[in-house]
Amino acid sequence: MIRRLYEADRERVMELAGRNPSINLFIIGDVENFGFEQEFMELWGECDSPDGPLQAVLLRFYDSYLPYADGAFDAEGLAELIRRNSRAEMISGDAGVVEAFKGKVPVREEKRMLFAELKEMNERISSSAAVPLAFKKATVNDVEAVCTLTDQIEEFAGSTENSRKSLRTALESGTGRTFFAEQDGQVIAVASTTAENSLSAMIVGVATHPDYRGRGLAGNMVAQLCADLLAEGKSLCLFYDNPQAGVIYERLGFQTIGSWTMLYIDKQQG
Repeated sequence: MIRRLYEADRERVMELAGRNPSINLFIIGDVENFGFEQEFMELWGECDSPDGPLQAVLLRFYDSYLPYADGAFDAEGLAELIRRNSRAEMISGDAGVVEAFKGKVPVREEKRMLFAELKEMNERISSSAAVPLAFKKATVNDVEAVCTLTDQIEEFAGSTENSRKSLRTALESGTGRTFFAEQDGQVIAVASTTAENSLSAMIVGVATHPDYRGRGLAGNMVAQLCADLLAEGKSLCLFYDNPQAGVIYERLGFQTIGSWTMLYIDKQQG
């Protein structure tokens, strides 16, 4: 059976998600930070009985969906929930889990990325963190300046409104932090975290203005973010599909632990 999950199900959700906390940092973070009674967020679970352990969980955050299962699960039943939402935009998650939704929802584009993790402080991180750098920590007043940079980066093209909303939400709720560098009053490099929870955080939005690349700004900024989070006892995760970025992250000590798939839903066929 598949049913809506509520606060009484918190322990069951965390037990399932906790089997792979890095892959499930979005589920863990959203439950910790927002609970179960939000208009923009819902969770469903598959179980054999109302009080039994969960076999699978599906998170809706706005119009994006994130499934997780540890073994076989009712992908058709969860896909039906997604098909009911005419505004559904994306399904993302562990590649093996998301694979089960192909053919069950109309997809216009698929993107696969590598998923990497950093659990412990290392010499590269500690040495970078020890050097005083002219990075600033963003507040909500810096959202427009930061996003003016990311608007110019091809990787972030087409998501200008969502990027502002997501960054503002993260900064206001304390579920993320952003470091940035300025030159002549303009933001020239940025790196952020999102989905911060008691165990981990996701690094996102790493970008450098084309005129300032090759100076190590992004690498040093990510190192500073990592140092901050590791000092708080949290691990760091990130996605990448750019081999050049992969080299930078490997130098910082990140290890690739899996693949992450994003299925962009074709609304015209829905």
